[in-house]
Amino acid sequence: MITKQQIDQLVDQILPQMIGIRRHFHQFPELSFEEYETSAFIKSYLNEQDIPWRPLANTGIVATLEGNRSSDKVIALRADMDALPIQEENDLPFRSVRSQVMHACGHDIHLASLLGVATVLRRNRSRMAGAVRFIFQPAEEKLPGGAQQMIKEGALEGPVPTWVIGQHVMPELPVGRAAFYPGNYMASNDEIYIKIKGKGGHAAQPHQNIDPVVIAAQLILNLQSLVSRVADPRIPTVLSFGKVIAEGAVNIIPNEVSLAGTLRTLDARWRMQAHQKIKEIREAVTSAMGGHCEVHIVKGYPVLHNDPSLTEKLSKLAEKYLGKENVVPIDVWMAAEDFAYYAEQVPSSFFRLGVQSVSGLHTATFNPDEGALRTGIGLMSFMACSLLEGHVS
Repeated sequence: MITKQQIDQLVDQILPQMIGIRRHFHQFPELSFEEYETSAFIKSYLNEQDIPWRPLANTGIVATLEGNRSSDKVIALRADMDALPIQEENDLPFRSVRSQVMHACGHDIHLASLLGVATVLRRNRSRMAGAVRFIFQPAEEKLPGGAQQMIKEGALEGPVPTWVIGQHVMPELPVGRAAFYPGNYMASNDEIYIKIKGKGGHAAQPHQNIDPVVIAAQLILNLQSLVSRVADPRIPTVLSFGKVIAEGAVNIIPNEVSLAGTLRTLDARWRMQAHQKIKEIREAVTSAMGGHCEVHIVKGYPVLHNDPSLTEKLSKLAEKYLGKENVVPIDVWMAAEDFAYYAEQVPSSFFRLGVQSVSGLHTATFNPDEGALRTGIGLMSFMACSLLEGHVS
């Protein structure tokens, strides 16, 4: 068994290098499904560490480290690779050099952390039981996501992992802390596209037209009843429209209006019912006002379920490693994550890592504290080793 002290010593030794690696990823971010340089860097580093790997899902990588001590347990650790289409506004020496591309969701921290874990465990291979699989996954930020393709191409095969663990930065949480939630933690996310067709014309003669702008306004308001009056109030549900396109003018009623929004919930059955309700409300509103409406729903990621038993074990291990005062409970998060696909196949848990940033995720000034890498690397190494050894009380 690798002890906490041995892990801490190694983390302190490699931390400057891992910070440098994180800064490299941050400076040279790549969008979803385009992570070619990121992938090449990871492969090169794994080669240096003598950790065998195989490519999956174009830019994805799965690496496996087998311990020298016998065990049939396999634990998988996952990090996402892609950046967001955001223009960085931080004044940093390693700020993104790419226009409209930025690691504004902490995936650079996730990658450096997982490479750090691989380094710690590789140097302690003789003390390690079982095997650890490192999943470097592309395209978490863009539907359909990279997880499904990684799974389809064998990321969870040969053999199937006993557990899968993922971590995600949390800007509201101080460095040195971790947070856990058992059960349904993150929402499903579906994209809703609506096209309302009317009859355009002169804005001074609305009686001669079928105004799709008014229909769109009425439809948006009526659809909110899906959350306030149709959904079980015990089931968290969000329906938001962030894009409305009505290309008329001050004196022109357009022929059509387009809407785009998102539906999020923590209940898989209600999710499917809500899809049908959206179509029913659409039909009632538009037909009553003389228009025509088309709805296209793109199913996104499913609800992310944290296995309660595994999550409890990880929380206890975190208390051992960080101290009980540094492990906190959290509430559900209505964001979505394609880590949920791993959780549908194997008992999994997705926890949060404190990085203390004034600006939130997906903002142009998101700037996590790099000291969080010490916690992320050490904690994941300790949890993986302890689970493989069965040292969880």
